[in-house]
Amino acid sequence: MKRNPIHLNLIIILVLMALGALTAARADGLPSWNEGPSRAAIVDFVADVTDAGGSNFVPPSERVAVFDNDGTLWAEQPLYFQAIYIFDRIKSLAPEHPEWKTEEPFASVLKSDHKAALAGGGEALLKMAAATHAGITAEEFNQSVRTWISTARHPKTDRPYNEMVYQPMLEALNYLRANDFKTFIVSGGGIDFMRVFAEETYGIPPEQIIGSSIKAGYEIRDGKPTIVKLPELNFIDDKAGKPVGIHQHIGRRPIAAFGNSDGDFEMLEWTTAGKSPRLGVIIHHTDADREWAYDRDSHIGRLDKALDGASQRGWVVVNMKSDWSRIYPEGE
Repeated sequence: MKRNPIHLNLIIILVLMALGALTAARADGLPSWNEGPSRAAIVDFVADVTDAGGSNFVPPSERVAVFDNDGTLWAEQPLYFQAIYIFDRIKSLAPEHPEWKTEEPFASVLKSDHKAALAGGGEALLKMAAATHAGITAEEFNQSVRTWISTARHPKTDRPYNEMVYQPMLEALNYLRANDFKTFIVSGGGIDFMRVFAEETYGIPPEQIIGSSIKAGYEIRDGKPTIVKLPELNFIDDKAGKPVGIHQHIGRRPIAAFGNSDGDFEMLEWTTAGKSPRLGVIIHHTDADREWAYDRDSHIGRLDKALDGASQRGWVVVNMKSDWSRIYPEGE
């Protein structure tokens, strides 16, 4: 049967229109990102590595993107949110531990002196995490986090903590996944803490989360097999620990990495040292009106070494004030 050339041309036009609409939809997948170098760098990188006919094409199986959580996907001021959860747990468990009234860092927490409680650095935070996380089953811990997420409110915005996420970064996650990237969280925060809410909040399942952890054991409780959290450090997923965690959990060097602090330096450095096209992105907190402005001297999310090294390494530095048209998913 002879084909009608008019119909054939119409089919070709419709196919081209559909492809154009798909391309436009993908390009419009970052509506909260203002036009400028930061947005262009992300869009150009994705276009480059997904162009099947291009020399920089990266197969979907190798399109791995990693994201820090605190300060990158959600806010981290005035304290890391998991630290606030730990403080709240200490206060709720205090009646069972009268010794905490005089034992640091618990005594400072009970006095709401958070600065003093954290004066001991990572060791103090680990001690508090072990006291509030260990000895309970994984299910009990998960339920505790769910309850806290559903009831606790941020002291500045009065938002639930899982609404203190950045709309532009949610769009970036979706944009990458629409282009066949697999997205992972690689954070210094607790792996079990993040696994409770990350799938619903970010669309990232538990198996794609890497974080710090305490050890766990297998026990039979009330006749049922269960996992119990132990008061012993397992892994710190920060600084040089991040590329190690990526290697151990993912087994591939990412081609894109997003962070916001010096704690992400090694992850960005390792990611962008690969041979194929790479994308390194730093979220720079510059918006004191809609969020916070901090970098080199901040006690949370210090950005100094990575900020100085960004230009030399070709990393994109996102200026939150000028590059993002909005901060949070609904309103400001």
